[in-house]
Amino acid sequence: MTGFRTERVVPLPSRMHYDELLRRELALDLGVAGDVTTKALIPEQTTAKGRIVARGPGRVCGLRCALWAFDAVGSVTVTIENDDGADVEAGTVVAIVAGAAQTVLTAERTALNLLSHLSGVATATRDLVTVVATKGTARVVCTRKTTPGLRALEKYAVRVGGGWNHRFGLYDGVLIKDNHLVLAGGVTAAIAKIRATQGHMVKVEVEVDTLAQLDEALSAGADAVLLDNMTPADLELAVNRAEGRVITEASGGISAHTIGQVAATGIDIISVGWITHSAPALDFGLDVDPVI
Repeated sequence: MTGFRTERVVPLPSRMHYDELLRRELALDLGVAGDVTTKALIPEQTTAKGRIVARGPGRVCGLRCALWAFDAVGSVTVTIENDDGADVEAGTVVAIVAGAAQTVLTAERTALNLLSHLSGVATATRDLVTVVATKGTARVVCTRKTTPGLRALEKYAVRVGGGWNHRFGLYDGVLIKDNHLVLAGGVTAAIAKIRATQGHMVKVEVEVDTLAQLDEALSAGADAVLLDNMTPADLELAVNRAEGRVITEASGGISAHTIGQVAATGIDIISVGWITHSAPALDFGLDVDPVI
C-alpha cells in the first residue's frame, strides 16, 4: 500500500462526511426498482472481482471514501493497492473489490464518480504546488468555491494534493470582502468594528483592490490582506510595502499558466477557486472478472 506523498500527514475524512452523500447518490441511481439491468443479467449467487484502474496519470484521492459505496450496497472484500496520495500512471490498479457481482456492478458508478472528482482536485492542486515550489515559498490554498455537499471532501483533496485550506466556512475566520467594505464604511471602519466584537484569538483579513487600500489596512491593524486581481507587478509592490507586517494573499484569475509569476512576487498565500469547483476529473474504470 502506498501512503501519502505530501510533506505532512493528512487525516482521512470522518465517515460522517461521505456516508450520507454516497447513500443519497445510490438512492438516486437505484430509485424504486434497483439496478434492473444487473438483476436481469446476473444471478444473485454470482461472484466477481473488480479492479479499479486509473485511465490516466494523476494523484489518487478519496479512495477509501469511494469504496464505502460498495459496503453500502452489500458485502465485499477490498484490497487497496495505491492509497490516497499515491501518484499513478494510466493502467495502475488502485484497489480490488471482490464479492457478489451484483454489489460490485451496482455500486461501481457511484464509487468511481467520487474517486474521479476528488483525484482530479488533488491532481490539479499537486500540479500547481509543483510550479510554485520552483518560484517561491507561497502556499497554494483553496477557497469556499466548492461543490454543494462536497466541501469537506474537496478541501481534504486539496490537502492530499499538497495544498492548504483557507477557511472552511463563514464561521471559522474573519475575511472582510469588498461588499462588506461598501456597507461598513471602508477599510478602517470595518476593521475597527471587527476588533470591537471579536476576541483576541481572532485574526482579521481584509480584501483590498489597490495599493492605497493596502496602506489603509496596514495602518488599521489588519493581520492579513487579500490582494484581489492584482497584476504580478502590483503584487510585488504590495509585498514590498507590507514588509512582512501582515500575511499577503493573492487571489483572482490565477491559472496554471500565471501562478509561477504570482509565486515569484514573494507572496505568502495563493488562493485558487477552480481547483475545487472546476478541476478536471481523473478518470478511473472498473475492470471485472468472474470468480470461478
